[in-house]
Amino acid sequence: MPTLRINGVVETCLYSSDLPRAVRFYQEQLGLRLLESGERLCVFSVADKHVLLLFRSGGILKPLTTPGGMIPPHGAAGQLHVAFAISKEDFPAWEKHLLAHGVTIESKVDWPTGGQSLFFRDPDSHLVELATPGLWEVF
Repeated sequence: MPTLRINGVVETCLYSSDLPRAVRFYQEQLGLRLLESGERLCVFSVADKHVLLLFRSGGILKPLTTPGGMIPPHGAAGQLHVAFAISKEDFPAWEKHLLAHGVTIESKVDWPTGGQSLFFRDPDSHLVELATPGLWEVF
């Protein structure tokens, strides 16, 4: 039997009490491209190879029937975390950009492995991180 492998993370999701406000934040502050927009879900492209899903809080507490099959219910509450990859060269420009757009940087970390991170909150208080290579052994 061949070894089975996971090839990456396709999508991650956050939940928002105000989808239009969250969409504006991710488009205007982080420059993400909106792929789909609806009443219960908005979908963003991240680097044209990953997906960030923004669900309306409480919007998928029941199974969702689609033409291709059923999506099981899921949800989360509280402050979640997502990290986006940036280059080391862009780190200072990202910091300036966020500050210029009124985004409060909660923390800046220089990791012992050589990476750097900027931590800030989105409008739903989720912790967003911009991280450079050197954060983990694999990144």
